[in-house]
Amino acid sequence: MNHALKVNGVTIKYSSNYNSNDSKVNIAVKNVSFNVEIGDYCCIVGMNGSGKSSLIKGILKLAPLSSGHIDYGVDLGDISYLPQINSIPLDFPATVKEIVLTGAQKNAKNSKGLFSAFYSKDDVKSMNYAMERLKITGLAKKRFGELSGGQQQKVLLARALCKNPKLLILDEPCAGLDNNTVDSFYELLYDLNNKNNVTVLMITHDLHDVEKYAKHIIEMNAEILFYGTAKEWEERE
Repeated sequence: MNHALKVNGVTIKYSSNYNSNDSKVNIAVKNVSFNVEIGDYCCIVGMNGSGKSSLIKGILKLAPLSSGHIDYGVDLGDISYLPQINSIPLDFPATVKEIVLTGAQKNAKNSKGLFSAFYSKDDVKSMNYAMERLKITGLAKKRFGELSGGQQQKVLLARALCKNPKLLILDEPCAGLDNNTVDSFYELLYDLNNKNNVTVLMITHDLHDVEKYAKHIIEMNAEILFYGTAKEWEERE
């Protein structure tokens, strides 16, 4: 199979400065290796502070790697990221339509390679399709902060889908959402993975909810404790 990502011996360290004469190096991710194949649905689990989010930041090039390297089987422009809801300010003034449309920015560059303030007809078409897919067209003119948690997450997912990604990376996408919203959200992800061949790499605490969807599972505590298929995970003693 073709790979979306090959993570090879990645270590990520952070320095914590207590005073000018003393510092401590924290190892968030230690010598981690795994592959994510095209069409995979891979879930990363582990306790708080186990390095899951640091690893994702390294993959997205939002945090430097201390050692190791990552081979990308897809262009970085074909990767979409869905953060936790609590990382978005609720007083963000943009409307739903404006937020979703920003997801098309990979296609909105001018001849000098700079982002343009203008969007093409194809960008708008992608926006409309993403909103229709997630059934949020009726929310187009509402402000983000006026929405429920479930609606906000659908808006952020629509934004991620607006650029037609090959790889979708999610960080605790259902934290704080009610059970019905969680179920419908995971069903949607499963549909995107199976019908649209969108590769999914997701951090989650809801493994019991996604075991029936996941193809591979990674358990972390800085290092990898388990990496295998969902069936192998279920059969562990």
